[in-house]
Amino acid sequence: MIESLRQEIDALQQQAAAELDQASSTEACEAIRIRYLGRSGRINPLMQKLKDVPKEQKAEAGKLLNGLKQNLQKNIEQALKNYKQAEQDAQLLKEAVDVTLPGRSLPLGRLHPITQTLYELYGIFAEMGFQVYQTREVESDEMNFQMLNIPPDHPARDMHDTFYTKTPGVVLRTHTSPGQIRLMHERCPGAIRAILPGKCYRFEQTDASHEWMFYQIEGLAVGQHITLADLKGTLTAFVHRMFGAERKVQFRCSYFPFTEPSMEVAMSDKRGGWLEILGSGMVHPVVLKNGGYDPDKYSGFAFGMGVERIAMLKYGIDDIRQFYGNDLRFLTQF
Repeated sequence: MIESLRQEIDALQQQAAAELDQASSTEACEAIRIRYLGRSGRINPLMQKLKDVPKEQKAEAGKLLNGLKQNLQKNIEQALKNYKQAEQDAQLLKEAVDVTLPGRSLPLGRLHPITQTLYELYGIFAEMGFQVYQTREVESDEMNFQMLNIPPDHPARDMHDTFYTKTPGVVLRTHTSPGQIRLMHERCPGAIRAILPGKCYRFEQTDASHEWMFYQIEGLAVGQHITLADLKGTLTAFVHRMFGAERKVQFRCSYFPFTEPSMEVAMSDKRGGWLEILGSGMVHPVVLKNGGYDPDKYSGFAFGMGVERIAMLKYGIDDIRQFYGNDLRFLTQF
């Protein structure tokens, strides 16, 4: 009985070895493992014969069967390991990187065109002695309107489609002009020459020339000998620096509650027409007084411009919505 079992074990071992020699992948080796060592594998019928072996031969038969099982497991695991290593080497070779090739350059991010325009404006006014002063975006009604000579019943409020918050008397600023009062309170009685950039908010219909959120730059100069000529010279120099020395500048009478006299500023275009670019004027005596300055001793000028408007004129953009549409085809041009 034991000799017959030994012959079957040898035959099974030789057959498994032959199949492993012919296997060419990890999948084939796994199939051999299941075929011999699986729950319904070929080794199981031999294990069943163990109960028919005479008692005095059971120990030897059990040792032979366990040896068969261990050898098969060892050989199959070695074959699996070899094929996995070979497949990994082949994959690495396939994905090999030639380190002598020049590297691929990564695309660099760019500053948003509004940010670029802001930086250019900062540079121009810095050369004329203006400092950058940041102020809050959420303002009181008093600062946004009343301190700027716009009382509650003033018709100029109709020009500002205001966002009101749930807190009474608190609004999202409709212009950067409230920063004038805060800056004057901080610097009084000293001289001021500053620009106040930032976001403004108005509840109005969005179209090619209007957005509910937009950037402005406010300019303010206060001192004891500031005249309208200083304002005109400053803005003329700005236009020439921003758009070119060939541009002509036109000052038109206008009205703003916080300046007197008030002027709109336009520049010539290439077709001989005029393009409005900003509003300006001499600081109203009431506003100077609200800021802590004696209007009999001090004077000042102020101006305000939409940064998107400046960018649109500089780059020939005809729709303000393109700035905030997140279209990379547009943004990567800058």
